[in-house]
Parts: sequence; C-alpha cells; structure tokens
Amino acid sequence: MSSAVDRLDIIETCTRMGWYIDQREWDSLADVFSDEIKLDYTSLNGGEPGTVTGKELVAAWSGLLGNFAATQHLLSNFLVDVQGDTAVTTAMFQATHRMPNDHGGPLWTLGGTYRIDLERTAGGWRINGIVMTTTWADGNQHLFARAAAQAEAAAQA
Repeated sequence: MSSAVDRLDIIETCTRMGWYIDQREWDSLADVFSDEIKLDYTSLNGGEPGTVTGKELVAAWSGLLGNFAATQHLLSNFLVDVQGDTAVTTAMFQATHRMPNDHGGPLWTLGGTYRIDLERTAGGWRINGIVMTTTWADGNQHLFARAAAQAEAAAQA
C-alpha cells in the first residue's frame, strides 16, 4: 500500500514535467528524469520505442519545443500504482503548441494518455519511462515539422 505522500510526490513530478516544458525551465526539467528514460512516442511519430539519457531528452525537447511561441501541456485524471520503489502513473493529456506562420493556423493540439514510469531515488521520484498514446489531434499538424526543421537548422549553425 502506497502512502498519500508518495502518490502526491509522484503526481507532482509528472506535473512538473509539463510545467517546466511550458515555462522553458530546461535545467529544472532535467531534475524530474532518471539517468535513462525509455520513450515510446510511436503513436505520434511511428518508428520504434527507444532509450535516451535525461540530458539527451531535455536537449531534444528544448530544441524542438523551444521553437514554438508557446506550449501548454495539461495532465489530468491521474491513476497512480506504487509498488515499493517503483510506480506507474496513467494520466490524460492535452498538449497545445502555438507557432504563428504564413502557411496555416497557428495551433496544433494533441490529446490522449500518458503512461509514466517512475523510480524512487535519494532525490525523490524520477521519471524513467514515458509512453504517449495520442488518440486525437486538431489544428495545423505541419507546425511540428516546422519546429523540427528550425531545431535542425540551429543545431547545424
């Protein structure tokens, strides 16, 4: 049986992930992750799940999501299952991305669920796995490709 404190700490860790992205607090974002994170964004991007370091994930997200004028990641309806020093959280999400442009609407919004795996560390609960299952999208889906192209151009400069 998990304690209420564990459950609240786990939910806060997951919430901080979205908050730090939207506030562009990239250094703080690194603090919510374990050294390695298993990622599965195949419902959105195809491909295969993979494993990255926390630093690699923050660098990728700051490069990509930092190219949007604004983002808003909302998580809700948390279901938390704690088993000793590991936990699995399932939550609904809605993620809105804003990028004014000359070729379509400025918004792209996704919705679906996250499965977030966490481990208890000396520094508190840390995320070590993310599975995003997108169930709907609305708006200008080309904004993601524009942000990715900007991130690639910046990396090559």
